[in-house]
Amino acid sequence: MRHRHFLKLLGAGALALSALAGSALANPVVLFDLDSGRILQQQDAFKRWYPASLSKLMTAYVTFRALAAGEVHLDSPIKVTKHSAAEPPSKMGFKPGSVMRLDNALKMMLVKSANDIAMAVGENIGGSQAAFAERMNAEAARLGMNGTHFVNPNGLYSPDQYTTARDLAVLVMAIRREFPQYAPWFSIEGLAVGKKAIPNYNLLIGRYPGADGMKTGFVCSSGFNMIGSATRNGRTLVAVVLGEKSAVSRAEAAAKLLDQGFDTPAAGTVTVATLAPYGDTVSANDMHDDVCKKKAPQEQSEAPPAAAADAPKSPYREKLDHLPTLVAVGLGGATGPTPKAMLDQAGQEYADVPIPNWRPDRAPPAGTDPIVAGTAAQGDQPAKVAN
Repeated sequence: MRHRHFLKLLGAGALALSALAGSALANPVVLFDLDSGRILQQQDAFKRWYPASLSKLMTAYVTFRALAAGEVHLDSPIKVTKHSAAEPPSKMGFKPGSVMRLDNALKMMLVKSANDIAMAVGENIGGSQAAFAERMNAEAARLGMNGTHFVNPNGLYSPDQYTTARDLAVLVMAIRREFPQYAPWFSIEGLAVGKKAIPNYNLLIGRYPGADGMKTGFVCSSGFNMIGSATRNGRTLVAVVLGEKSAVSRAEAAAKLLDQGFDTPAAGTVTVATLAPYGDTVSANDMHDDVCKKKAPQEQSEAPPAAAADAPKSPYREKLDHLPTLVAVGLGGATGPTPKAMLDQAGQEYADVPIPNWRPDRAPPAGTDPIVAGTAAQGDQPAKVAN
């Protein structure tokens, strides 16, 4: 009788696990409880992946640490350097020499996923891109993100910039636990820059019940990445989804994971911290050909494509059913102290060295053509071309 009862319980547990897992997954995912760190679902959690703009979460974390250490204040000036202004879209397009408050810069980086602003933040806080990347890697090592390496603060493609779904879970826990005061920035529905409204590229925000963060990312080699969090009845779950094929499918994948998590009681003892490495942890997966080779340029961005008449309906293709709450950001208002890293004895700023021009006697390599602010390019969702 006891044996039969044990088998019944074992079968019920297997069914519950199967219901949570759903159909087989094709890319790395981690679903976990933020408070306990308990993992509810995971696959290929240690597979090396290109983070794209999920890198900006580490840029924010390093900056939050600098704020806590008194190196910089929320109203400190962030200057757009020549180097940062030259970064490809998604971008704000401010001219070199423009100055904004640090808090406004961070909001533009997190909501608009602006590559120029992320680079400006990194250069101002670190003194240079290379110095800031060193700080990113130092924090990753301190947190135990052993499968992660950074070379830039915005996540534009580099074969030497990689991470794992498990490491991103570690980073999310550090941000949300250590700096809860900045949590509202990750759930901003949109920004107001003058008369222009910029929506959050996280399609869960304002659409998925309880959604409260955190970030999206895309380059051709990474596919469509996303970290989505939601809170219901005091319980916060976080879904890390890497390598989806579109902005809509990653939102749907994250929402499905969150739904399954909220519908399933927490079970098991494995946490983000105790999950042991497994599988291939060295080879990086490159999705460039799958995601971009045969797709139109408008599909090679974070912009949700216009739905075709016969396209399956999705709540994440629809406009918000309410007027989004916009947070005003812009230039000026930086009355705080200059970031310490930008003050050296010679009074020179490393990042303001002139950008070299390509030799006129040779054709420039792909991707080095002059960039017009606001035009489409590889990376997070591009802005529309200015009229």
